[in-house]
Amino acid sequence: MSNFEDEQNAVQQIIQHFGHLDVVLANAGVGIFSPVDELTLEDWNTMVRTNLDGVFHTMKATVDELKKSEGYYISLASLAGTNFFENGAGYNATKFGVVGFTQAAMLDLRKYNIKVSTIMPGSVATHFNDHTPNEKDHWKIQPEDIGQLVLDLLNMNPRTLPSKIEVRPTRPDLK
Repeated sequence: MSNFEDEQNAVQQIIQHFGHLDVVLANAGVGIFSPVDELTLEDWNTMVRTNLDGVFHTMKATVDELKKSEGYYISLASLAGTNFFENGAGYNATKFGVVGFTQAAMLDLRKYNIKVSTIMPGSVATHFNDHTPNEKDHWKIQPEDIGQLVLDLLNMNPRTLPSKIEVRPTRPDLK
């Protein structure tokens, strides 16, 4: 996602294979957590290129096709996009940016009948940040839960647009 030309090539391959593009799910992220005074320029740039530039590149590469299909663009941000935390300045900044970008894009693109939503999950049992999902993750949101949410958005009545959705585990890990 951090390379715009790769995004353009992916869109062209989709169009060549399927003939159109109806739904885009922008879901990539990297988190490097440290106090702001220890955050390196390289770490900052890595997060900005992946988390923020990636969402913009995906939008920019797909928007013309979404106009044609009156499609749907969904970004996966994070609860970190509205809830800051210690050692998260860089990550928070990029996720706040994703939420702001996607919500403003929703206002820009709805005149083309393009739906735009932001999903902001909390703890999800994925490989994010070198985590290996395991049985101790039973309390976390599961990837298929987010998949179901995406399907629910796609099946929503066309007159209704959930623009920003916060998703949390029902019950946090009490250890």
